[in-house]
Amino acid sequence: MSFEIKQPKSKAEFKRYYRLRWEILRAPWNQPEDSEVDNLEQQCVHVMAIDTASEDKSNVIGVARLQFNSDTEAQIRYMAVAPEHERKGIGRTMIQALEKVAQNACCKTIVLDAREPALGFYQKQGYEVTEKSYLLFDEIQHYRMKKVLRVIR
Repeated sequence: MSFEIKQPKSKAEFKRYYRLRWEILRAPWNQPEDSEVDNLEQQCVHVMAIDTASEDKSNVIGVARLQFNSDTEAQIRYMAVAPEHERKGIGRTMIQALEKVAQNACCKTIVLDAREPALGFYQKQGYEVTEKSYLLFDEIQHYRMKKVLRVIR
């Protein structure tokens, strides 16, 4: 498995990025296309994982977004990895890329709201549950998690 983490730049890349986000995070709950997009997209940092082993080198297999909640806190949102590519280091690598962006922006902490089945994954990345947060689509329990970032000097 070989993949590359990059920021989507072109309209075509963003289209593939949002498509995967919708397919994994919204479509299984019968949510309409475009429900995966919110009004903060332009202010955020987006990363995607590309399957470099595929012939066209444009197959998006992972997505994640970093938004800045304040000068010292960032938040990871809309993170998803295609099911057939899970457990190959893609999620961990996207988190590391976003944490680096947050550190470079002098953020002290990163928070996220994890779906219950993903808690173990995020705990392995150093995140701790701080509270039960919200129930999405009346069935997906989320938990607020937090990680204190190392200070870069």
